[in-house]
Amino acid sequence: MKQGLFISFEGIDGAGKSSHVERLAEMFRSQGRAVTVTREPGGTPLAEQLRTLALNEAMDALTEALLMFAARRDHLLQVIEPALASGDVVLCDRFTDATFAYQGHGRGFDLEVLAALERWVQSVPGLPTGALRQPQLTLWFDLPPEIAAQRLAGARLPDKFESQPLPFFQRVAAGYAARLAADPSRFARIQADQPREMVWDAVHNALRARGWLR
Repeated sequence: MKQGLFISFEGIDGAGKSSHVERLAEMFRSQGRAVTVTREPGGTPLAEQLRTLALNEAMDALTEALLMFAARRDHLLQVIEPALASGDVVLCDRFTDATFAYQGHGRGFDLEVLAALERWVQSVPGLPTGALRQPQLTLWFDLPPEIAAQRLAGARLPDKFESQPLPFFQRVAAGYAARLAADPSRFARIQADQPREMVWDAVHNALRARGWLR
């Protein structure tokens, strides 16, 4: 059985990451891989309910962070871990990096508390003691917040995060940069202000460089 692969897609709202998830899924399927496409917050019935609350209801930053990690725990146990155990490629639209970027840097919540929650929630059965479930590769779609705001303008009714002012997204982008600096081998930085096909080429090359695509 082939080894499972866990790949996450990250970036501020408007970065264009989601449009590449299904394309990558089809490429893996064309090479005979089973693929699980999912998202955070969400991915299970319970986690989707928590997503609706977190993205639309007013709450303090701790409540928000707890909802995100509660959704993540259910998602890990119900979807991600079984898929990886079966040898699937798991493509996840956002994971824990988003929580550090949005709740930690964007909202200014305590990063040490988030790190504690990360340790508790991502210590899953089957991993070595002290190990956390993290993506093997995180594709960070890095886009200047000013361009992201232009892309989002009038696109749809925004949720409470998408409707935040520009300085919020500047802090979120800085949060992603901090996560990359702390774990550079896990990240592939994708310059998302390029034409769509050039962005896709960068995604494709990042996977080929790791020997995961022919």
